[in-house]
Amino acid sequence: MSAKIVLASNNAGKVREVNQLLDSSGIEVVPQSAFNIPDADETGLTFVENAILKARHAAELSGLPAIADDSGLEVDALQGAPGIYSARYSGPGATDEKNLHRLLEALKDVPQEKRSARFQCLMVYMQHANDPTPIICQGTWEGIITVTPQGENGFGYDPVFFVPTHQCTSAQLPAETKNLLSHRGQALQKLIYELKK
Repeated sequence: MSAKIVLASNNAGKVREVNQLLDSSGIEVVPQSAFNIPDADETGLTFVENAILKARHAAELSGLPAIADDSGLEVDALQGAPGIYSARYSGPGATDEKNLHRLLEALKDVPQEKRSARFQCLMVYMQHANDPTPIICQGTWEGIITVTPQGENGFGYDPVFFVPTHQCTSAQLPAETKNLLSHRGQALQKLIYELKK
């Protein structure tokens, strides 16, 4: 196993999170931006299809093994939306802030007990662009969508994702705690275990 792996993401928050999680594993993750690799077109209809598209794209253009994840928020009251469109939920020019606003707007008439949601993360490792058997790991993190954003940590939907076990939002958790609990943390722990085998 190569100790250097390209991470198929240009999202600084995600790169930081993955490197924190891999800190003790001896695996060095290099963001695809280091190779001037543009984002892949996410044309898949599921998290796993998009993760494979991204990993294949990064492996092909870097010549290194690649890790990619596709993750998002599924809200039960919205039939699983924003789902695979989480990052671009508010349309062209989407930002974390616009996405949060659109989500809270969509849920404004939904009572607290019906605001259940979960973060899903599908993580894929490919040894090379033509790897016929990518390693696929999934992490799921259950929570509830709050009425107003709270907390300064994290990114994306973290300020409105209430974690019942810790009685605060994901954005109010210290990074180490979030990394243990989160969907990405869970998927990555499974992936590290598979890679070490």
